[in-house]
Amino acid sequence: MTPVSSGSLPSAAGVFPPRPARPRLRGRLVRLLPSSWQRSLRAWLRPAVPRVGGVNLGDLRRTTPLCNLYGYSRGEPVDRYYIERFLATHAGDVRGRVLEIGDHTYTFRFGGERVLQSDVLHIAKAHAGVTIVGNLETGENLPSDTFDCFICTQTLNFIYDLEACMHHARRCLKPGGVLLLTVGAITPFSREEQEHWNAYWRLTSPALKHLAAQAFGPQADVSVTGYGNVLAATAFLYGMAQSELTHAELNARDGGYEVVVSLRAVKS
Repeated sequence: MTPVSSGSLPSAAGVFPPRPARPRLRGRLVRLLPSSWQRSLRAWLRPAVPRVGGVNLGDLRRTTPLCNLYGYSRGEPVDRYYIERFLATHAGDVRGRVLEIGDHTYTFRFGGERVLQSDVLHIAKAHAGVTIVGNLETGENLPSDTFDCFICTQTLNFIYDLEACMHHARRCLKPGGVLLLTVGAITPFSREEQEHWNAYWRLTSPALKHLAAQAFGPQADVSVTGYGNVLAATAFLYGMAQSELTHAELNARDGGYEVVVSLRAVKS
């Protein structure tokens, strides 16, 4: 091979293929690889943010959800993943006499043999298993200083007077009793539920912190946690099931896209 002096270098066009040919050459090389390698390499080469007009919405280019009942027709809803993860983290608080809204599913699932007595609060007696017919908003029939734990999941979204709810939730606990509460932040509401209940609020972490500080006091043992990210929120709004996302995708947290916000508060 004849050496080339620095004074007589050929043009770049004479040494390298023209730019338009590079993607075609790269594509041919990629197709020579095993299919699993092809997928991994394409994902690595794909830009982090598609250009404007280059987003592929695929099955999500629609104005109606895949399931209009939170994803139940496809499996377990996305928000249940976060609710149950929160309750599992604080399962030790589910003990003694426990109050739950609607039914006692979570009481026994997370409390087991630690539960000495289970009570279920509902506004209507017609529901099976209800032991207290009452109203969390007005406090009607809700006893004071009675429960070691109160499990209140996805309820405050449907009650207008949030301050009253938080006050009565604290009031019904024994000293040292624990409130385990979750609310929907980015969430749809099913038409079926809207026929029976009004959905008033979507609540953020700061909103829940403020409500808890008012009811339990600024020095109380209170912790608020937000769960979710833009992918989880999108999947939930479209009615996808949690099984359609990976655990890594569900566990990623972005405070700008909270799906569920949880509260643990101890009555001093």
